[in-house]
Amino acid sequence: MSHLSRRDLLRTSGAGLLALTAGGALAACGGGSGSGGAGGDAESGTVTVWSWATAAEALRGVVPAFEKDNPGIKVDVQDIGEPAIWDKITVGMAAGGQGLGDVLHIGCDYLPGYLEKFPGGLANLSEFGADTHKDAFAKGLWPVVTGKDGHAYALPWEVNPLGFFYRKDYFDKAGVDPESLATWDDLIAVADRFKAANPGIAMVGLNKAANPSPDLDFLQGLMQLQGAFYFDLQGKITVGSEAAVRALTIIKRLEEAGMIADTPGVQSWPPVMKAGKLAVAAMPAWVAHYLEKKFTDQSGDWRLTKPPAVTPGGKRTALVNSTHLAVAASSPRRRAAWKFVEYALTRTASVNSMFNAGGVFPALTAAYTDPLYAAPSAFYGGQPVLKTFADLATDGGDPTNYSGDYARALKLVSDAQTKVLLKGADPAAVLQDAAKQLAQQTGRTIA
Repeated sequence: MSHLSRRDLLRTSGAGLLALTAGGALAACGGGSGSGGAGGDAESGTVTVWSWATAAEALRGVVPAFEKDNPGIKVDVQDIGEPAIWDKITVGMAAGGQGLGDVLHIGCDYLPGYLEKFPGGLANLSEFGADTHKDAFAKGLWPVVTGKDGHAYALPWEVNPLGFFYRKDYFDKAGVDPESLATWDDLIAVADRFKAANPGIAMVGLNKAANPSPDLDFLQGLMQLQGAFYFDLQGKITVGSEAAVRALTIIKRLEEAGMIADTPGVQSWPPVMKAGKLAVAAMPAWVAHYLEKKFTDQSGDWRLTKPPAVTPGGKRTALVNSTHLAVAASSPRRRAAWKFVEYALTRTASVNSMFNAGGVFPALTAAYTDPLYAAPSAFYGGQPVLKTFADLATDGGDPTNYSGDYARALKLVSDAQTKVLLKGADPAAVLQDAAKQLAQQTGRTIA
């Protein structure tokens, strides 16, 4: 399902990260820490912001109010494009920060790599007071923006809690209430009843051969529900952990039960969904708007609930991805840039205006008091789906460490999943082998 990601966040090959060199420290970063260097504390001038697509347009909507409240500071939001922005940031970092925008929109899969490979490349926002906002965002996000030194190097903007979208009409035919399914095992247990009532309908769509790219959103979500990922917070490899094996075992069992449809290629998921061949979308918050706009003929058929837990009594919340705004340490206008970041991301009026403009679900939990999050949706049978996601975000999730080696892990785990789906391989065996290969490639320790 990853080919449908809001910006292909979890399926990218990570070419930009692989280009980061271990010796890429920013020795010429105008002070490095974010507070030193000539002109670094400038509170006037034009602040350049790098983002992409609808997010860039949403940021532009905040500019008039910010400029009015901050005389002397102008803001130029530039749509760099995605994935072009990652190459451009990487090149700028490698060049000692030359040519970078003042404010950088960075995803959770790239931020750790920039911090690891280019220490000093991003401004230390704790020096500007960022830590006062530590508890303002969805639980589990602050460690993502925090460096090994304990300082904040970005503020959270977008968060995507994992949801469980389902076709109510299909489950009604089977006499199954998804709200009663506490675990994924419970879902698998009703597979035969579901198939008998809905011939030709699958529950999950996956690109089984991972061609042309990895399709691991579902697997990663199952891991994140357990507070696990490919790396722990210390950077040790957890690809072969019990949590990872449990996640891949669920996928194997769904496949054996005939509940996974093959959705090969880059754009095959939407047509399969359009044809009504899928009953479940275990996907994040942004999908709520996507389904409503793309599949209008299915209005009233869909509902949303918390994702089932992986283990009995386990968590039913996970923050599967996020994006953030950071300030380049090389910027001569770091303080002015910080003012814009703070204005855009810590004020409910700002984040909600951006949500309305670009569909960027805010990480700022105070935003959820707005009535728009309790509004019923006709597409979802009158259900207030945004409230479900707001509740999930408020509950939060465990932090995810993508590390600077996410791209390598992605390829190895993708190969492991493909072996399970196409060859019936043992999940524990292939994941433990992947962990060993990852350790050899990166020099990291297996946890």
